[in-house]
Amino acid sequence: MTTSLKCRNQNGHDTTNIIPLRPETVVEIRILILEKEMSNKRSSINRPPTPDADKDDQDREHTLQEIINIKLIESGEKERLKELLRERLIECGWRDEMKALCRAFTRKKGRNNVTVDDLVHVITPKGRASIPDSVKAELLQRIRSFLASSSI
Repeated sequence: MTTSLKCRNQNGHDTTNIIPLRPETVVEIRILILEKEMSNKRSSINRPPTPDADKDDQDREHTLQEIINIKLIESGEKERLKELLRERLIECGWRDEMKALCRAFTRKKGRNNVTVDDLVHVITPKGRASIPDSVKAELLQRIRSFLASSSI
């Protein structure tokens, strides 16, 4: 099955890409898009959503980033990249560093006074900044290779 996706490339030009997709993938993509759109909308208890809102959602064009993400998921490459990232971060000691930072923060604030949200808020910027450049470069190269082989 092929699906035609309207998208906007990085230069802002509208393009249409025809991508071969399995039927179950199309359904998953539609569900993901609907979930994303629903999470972006604010609903009101006093006022139901307008009927025209659904029309706008159907006419929405997919970005190049969304199309790439769809292809990564469909091919299973996204899971392989996540596993590679997990392995590399463990190998270089990054995971142990993050554990130590979490433990130090928990000791400082007190075990009963820390929530997961607190940890995420404090540790995320440090974690992102401390990912080794070699790991980033390897992942970027794998993504580029995937894009070249899938002709996106």
